[in-house]
Amino acid sequence: MREIVLDTETTGLDPLRGDRLVEIGCIEIFNRMPTGQTFHRYINPERDMPAEAFNVHGLSTEFLASKPLFTEVVEEFLEFIGDAPLVIHNASFDVSFINAELDRIKRQPILRERLVDTLLLARRKHPGVSNRLDDLCSRYSIDNSRRTKHGALLDAELLAEVYIDLIGARQSQLILASETRVTITSGPGDTPRRQRDVPLSPRITDADREAHRAFVATLGDKPIWNDFLPAAV
Repeated sequence: MREIVLDTETTGLDPLRGDRLVEIGCIEIFNRMPTGQTFHRYINPERDMPAEAFNVHGLSTEFLASKPLFTEVVEEFLEFIGDAPLVIHNASFDVSFINAELDRIKRQPILRERLVDTLLLARRKHPGVSNRLDDLCSRYSIDNSRRTKHGALLDAELLAEVYIDLIGARQSQLILASETRVTITSGPGDTPRRQRDVPLSPRITDADREAHRAFVATLGDKPIWNDFLPAAV
């Protein structure tokens, strides 16, 4: 199943009071594993950057002035997310800003039915404690040392790791791997490999084998590969 982990940065807390989107970061995961495919854009909000917001993410008015408008990146953004579920921490916040931008250009909003809110998941699993992204990273031993300021792509990367742990997918993958692992000792050390649930059908026919035997018979009784075989005991 394809899912998109998403995070945003903004000029403030309320799109209804003129705050705007300034950054979108997305991470694609498939069957609960990151694929390496990402979407990341800075966006010109067409307004100033309040000091409070700048202190959170470090994106200045001057830096964003040369970035594209939302209408210039919207097609690429919508194509990337497709119809996949959107995994977001405190989803109502991020989606309210995205939908406000979509509304400005007369595009259909993102529906709440496709949202997976990791903040709600965390509150159910860890009630009575703080469930900020930093707290969850600490709880699941995820390295967030690069997070000196908020950043949409970095936060989406961290959230993807948190989400996999939060729903127990990482543990399930480890259990599955241990149950389906076989050890092969034909080399310098044991090499764990996965076994197929159903073996592949043979691709060599009886006719192929007979043709091979007939070919070998034409090579005489001293084929060169015998020089490399171990001596008979």
